[in-house]
Amino acid sequence: MEIFGIPIQAMLGQLLLGLVNGSFYAMLSLGLAVIFGLLNIINFTHGAMYMMGAYGAWMALEYLGLGFWWSLLLAPLSVGIFGIIVERLLMQWIYKLDHLYGLLLTFGLALIVEGIYRDQFGVSGQPYQVPDLLRGATNLGFMVLPNYRAFVVVASLVVCLATWYVIERTRLGAYLRAGTENPALVQAFGINVPLMVTLTYGFGAALAGLGGVLASPIIQINPLMGSNLIITVFAVVVIGGMGSILGSILTGLALGLIEGLTKVFYAEASSTVVFLIMVVVLLVRPAGLFGREK
Repeated sequence: MEIFGIPIQAMLGQLLLGLVNGSFYAMLSLGLAVIFGLLNIINFTHGAMYMMGAYGAWMALEYLGLGFWWSLLLAPLSVGIFGIIVERLLMQWIYKLDHLYGLLLTFGLALIVEGIYRDQFGVSGQPYQVPDLLRGATNLGFMVLPNYRAFVVVASLVVCLATWYVIERTRLGAYLRAGTENPALVQAFGINVPLMVTLTYGFGAALAGLGGVLASPIIQINPLMGSNLIITVFAVVVIGGMGSILGSILTGLALGLIEGLTKVFYAEASSTVVFLIMVVVLLVRPAGLFGREK
């Protein structure tokens, strides 16, 4: 069976691969949306933190003999602690300044982190094996889907939806949102707002680190892996609406699927289709699809 002269098996296969990419877009853009939506900081260090998570998994295996499942816990935790240190030493001084200061600070920090990793590990890339439990593939009829890629999609969706639920539907999330809008009032109720802000930044960093761990068995780990992806992820956040958590999740998944379809019909445009959509969305709705107009 064909659609517009293209076998449906090829189309469905690209859609599934697009869903895998979209799950990474969703998770990384989620971390950016959490930090911007709650702290009002454009965090350009996010790509470097994604890379740090991947290298954390590789170093845990190479130097400590710890496998993938330990890395899923320890690498994001390490990146989260790094995020907490960054927030305490640098970010807390610029919250009340223009967005440009945060962008420049985090961009410079990202270059420093990438430079350190390039000096230490080079740029050739490091391989990381798929965990034994997730090796092999499942025959879906129209394609053979690697079990690990299916796991990535499910894990990303679970993390994204759980994060959205905590921030939007729980008392803790209400405290977080209130603490960024009126910190003096929230502190009057005995809540430590600075600590809450620090932990929020650390959580956003940990999400980036988790994305890096999940990506490790799929791509070559190298110091530039974050900078190669962060521009696309920023486009996803802009399209979904800066600070919109649900918008980032849905837009990331949707753009991954659109990117996959574009590879079927016009492969040359697959690397630019996300940015073309961003231009159109900004012209029609500057706040993004799910953002709130001011």
